[in-house]
Amino acid sequence: MSNGIAVRNLTLEVGETQIIRDISFDIPAGQITGLAGESGSGKTMTGMSICGLHPKQGRRGGSIAFEGRNLLDLSEREMNGHRGKDIAMIFQDPTASLHPMLRIESQLTDHLRFHEGVSRRAARTRAISLLGSLQVPDPSSALRKYPHQFSGGQLQRIAIASAMICNPKVLIADEPTTALDVTVQAGILRLLRGLCDEFGLAILLVSHDLGVMSAVADTLIVMRHGKIVESGTRFDVITSPQEPYTRALIESLPSVVSPTVDSPAQTSTATRFEAK
Repeated sequence: MSNGIAVRNLTLEVGETQIIRDISFDIPAGQITGLAGESGSGKTMTGMSICGLHPKQGRRGGSIAFEGRNLLDLSEREMNGHRGKDIAMIFQDPTASLHPMLRIESQLTDHLRFHEGVSRRAARTRAISLLGSLQVPDPSSALRKYPHQFSGGQLQRIAIASAMICNPKVLIADEPTTALDVTVQAGILRLLRGLCDEFGLAILLVSHDLGVMSAVADTLIVMRHGKIVESGTRFDVITSPQEPYTRALIESLPSVVSPTVDSPAQTSTATRFEAK
C-alpha cells in the first residue's frame, strides 16, 4: 500500500494478557481511518504498536506493512529512522510529546535537523511557516516560549506541528481532542481533515467518541476486548450498526441528529452530532 499502512493479523501479548487479538485493517493514504472503542478495548495500544511504542515486554505477531517492509521485523535503530520522520504520533495530552523545560523552537527544529540534516536557519524558517499554517498566533514569538505559556488548544496545535515538521506519510492521532472544550475540538478536527486532504496523509484517529469520528473519518473500525467487531464507511457504521456494542456506543452520545451528506462527490457520508 503506497504511503499507507496495512495491518494483518496483528497480536500483542503482555505477560499472560492478550491485548490485541488477531486484527487486520488498512490505513490508506489520503484518508482518515477512525479506530473507536471504550477504555481497555485495545485501540490506543494498536496505535502505539504501529509506532513501535508498545510496552517493551510486549510480544507482537502478524505484520504491519509500510513501504514494502514489515515494521515488526525492523531493529530498534531501523524503527527510529521511521518514527517521527515517516510515521508520527500525537497524543491526548500534548505535554506527553513536549518537554516542559525546553523552548518550542528547540523542540521543533532539533527534531527536524536530526532527521533531515538541515541547517538551524532552514529549520527555524520551516517551523515558523508550519506554526503559521496551523494557526498558532505569532509563530516567531511562539518559538521563544515554553509549553506552559500556551492554552490547551494552542499546545495541541504545537504538538501537531512537532509531528508534522518532517512531513510524515502516516499520522497516528490518539484521542487528540478529548482534553479540549467543544469549540477547540472542532478546530483541531478541521485541522486534521485539512492536513489529510492537503498532504495525502494516512491518518489513524483513535477515539472513544463516535461523535468525533462522524465529523472527519472516512472509515470506522470498532474494537472491543482487543478484537475488531465492526468496520465500514462512517455512514454505514453510524447509521446502520450491525453489532449491539456499536449501537450502545452510538446511543451513549448526548444528542443525535439526522444524517446528512457532506458532499455529493464523496462516496462516504457523515452523520453530524450536536455538541452539548
